[in-house]
Amino acid sequence: MKRIVLVCVMLLSMPLISGCQSAYYSAMEKVGVHKRDILVDRVEDTRTAQDEAQEEFVSALEQFRKVVGFEGGKLESVYNDMQSAYDDSEAAAESVSDHIRQVEDVAEALFDEWKEELDQYSSAKLRRQSAQALKDTQARYRSLHTSLKRTEAKMRPVLSALKDNTLFLKHNLNARAIGSLKGEFGGIKRDIDRLVVEMKRSIQASDKFIKEMKQ
Repeated sequence: MKRIVLVCVMLLSMPLISGCQSAYYSAMEKVGVHKRDILVDRVEDTRTAQDEAQEEFVSALEQFRKVVGFEGGKLESVYNDMQSAYDDSEAAAESVSDHIRQVEDVAEALFDEWKEELDQYSSAKLRRQSAQALKDTQARYRSLHTSLKRTEAKMRPVLSALKDNTLFLKHNLNARAIGSLKGEFGGIKRDIDRLVVEMKRSIQASDKFIKEMKQ
């Protein structure tokens, strides 16, 4: 048991790059953790990353709201808070993208293996049932993947807008800069509100996929 735990800890700490993925999956199967289990775990991790990213983007919006509502004090401090909010949002977005890539990798490996192993059946009936199960699982995954990629795509323009406004404030620490940013707030709020809605849909899609895979 100690050896199994040690192997799991070592494998989970390995960098998840394409060169070691096959070895990673093989080693995990030897301790009873199959690609299907890894896929569910990674979707759960992605769901958590999306939830955290949602909070960071909402926090960045609130910080931007404070900037455009600035009425006095040190603009340097206001800028620092806005920069920090942007950095946190960017890191959260990168985390979501990293987790999506990990989901894609294990899903591809799972489906390739499943398809290849269909030829190993001697029973035509069981082969048909397994092939149908593969088809159904792929359809559920495609629906989830579409939702994940849609959310990922919506994060990029929001981050770009936040970065532009943060840079503008950095280069123009004066009341006039605040006035210019007020004109940008409405558009960013609209985009972040839409992003949050999309993230909630994606989180629901993740929950549905996880539930179906565990049945």
